Parts: sequence; C-alpha cells; structure tokens
Amino acid sequence: MVWLLKASRALLCVTVFMQVSTDAIVVRHDVPDTEYRASGGEFLWLAYLPDEGHGVLIAPEWIVTAAHATTWRPIHEVTINGVSRAVDKVVVHPGYKKAPRKLQSGDAAPLIAFLANSDDIALIKLRQPVTDITPVRCYEGTDEVGRVVEVIGAGATGNGLVGQYPRSLHRGQLRRAEARVIGADERWLTLRFDSPPKALQHEGMPADGDSGAPLLIRLHGRWNVAGLVSHKFASGDLKTFHCCLYGQITYQVRISRYVGWIHTVIQGK
Repeated sequence: MVWLLKASRALLCVTVFMQVSTDAIVVRHDVPDTEYRASGGEFLWLAYLPDEGHGVLIAPEWIVTAAHATTWRPIHEVTINGVSRAVDKVVVHPGYKKAPRKLQSGDAAPLIAFLANSDDIALIKLRQPVTDITPVRCYEGTDEVGRVVEVIGAGATGNGLVGQYPRSLHRGQLRRAEARVIGADERWLTLRFDSPPKALQHEGMPADGDSGAPLLIRLHGRWNVAGLVSHKFASGDLKTFHCCLYGQITYQVRISRYVGWIHTVIQGK
C-alpha cells in the first residue's frame, strides 16, 4: 500500500484503501495489462509482509521496508521466494512519526506537511539468515534525478484515466512498471504519473498495498534498491481524494540518505 494517509491502516504510498482486481500497480490505460505482469523469478528477494506491503532483502538476515507498513499490526513472519520466514524484531527509524488521527481527515495540506518530515523507513531482522537468495544492494549514489526506475508491487491496480479501482485487493499479482525520478531531496525521491504521449512505454504508479515496495536502478548489471514506496501527494479534502490518476505525485523513501543508519543497525552498533 502506499501511505497518503493510511487513514485506515496503510494507505498507498499514502492512501485510501480501495479496488477490485487482483493485480498491482496502476498502469497506462492504453497499454495491455499483460505487459505489466511480472515473474517473481526475477525478484526472489522481494518480501511480502502479512496481508499487504513489501520489503527488500538487503542482507541475509535483514529486510528494509517503509516504517508505516510495519506499525499497524504485528509482524511475526514474512514470505520470501514462497517461503515463510520467522521475524526476530522490527527496528523502526527513530525519526519516524505516525500521523495523528486529527490529520487524517479534512484538508490534506497539514497531513502532507507532517509526512514530509518523517523518516518512513524500518528494518526487519529475520530469526534465521536467508541462504537460498542473493540480497539486493542499496543504491548509494545521489544522481537519482532523471533516471528511469523500475517499480514492482502486488498491491491494488487501476489505470491513469480512472485511478485506482474501487475495492481493488491490496494483495494481488505482482506487476512491474517504469517511472522517471523528477525530484530528490533530503528524504524523498519524487515520481509523477505521466500520461501519454509523454509517458514511458510502461509508465505506472504504486498503489494501495505496495507500501515498502522497491524502486530499482540497474547498476553494473544488477538491481539496486534506490527507494521504497511511501506516500502520495494530495490536496483538498481527504474524503474526496482519489489516488493514482495521471499527473499525481508520489514520494518514495530515498535509500541513499539512510545507508549509514542501515549499516549501523545491521552491524549492531
């Protein structure tokens, strides 16, 4: 999912739970759905959190994910490569701030401002190291702007003309899409869901249920995780906000900012 609000739990990249098909990622309206379907075989290191949400295996015992995807229910196990893996503990970044209930209704502006200053990242330690899968590297560069990234996830779906489908499931089939990074700041990588003809061939946008899913950059022939699905921009009354339309903006946790914290936690310092 994604957090916009997570008003109910974990909104998509900010969110508002809804939709009907069993697919993930909101896609272009003019490209066949089949072109977005992804094989899990290429992304064996993708973790599935309970019910919805994702994480990424970055070390044999460690998964990185969005903090808001870990705080609304206990996480005792995750699934990686079809295997259930017991969880030892969840380490939430000390700078993460859970949005107060009073911000989750009414005008969106105070909520968006609040989320902008939160460190939405967490690490999940497994009880046993994963030995059958090679972890993904964290991207440490600062040249993300302008790059085309791959977005994967098994959350809700829809298309850019109508947005996320009402009642769409938050745990469906894995999909992949492309997006261009249009901005980067201290905490966030910014994506915009462009419409044709400006859109990339497989342009897409993360949706509810994709929280913690990775933004991937290929470096030296290997995937690197550069971002994590977090929340989307909204304006006006949250009650009438509808996510995942062409032109909307989403914010992803900028991994390069948190590499030092990640290493410190993993090394037990």
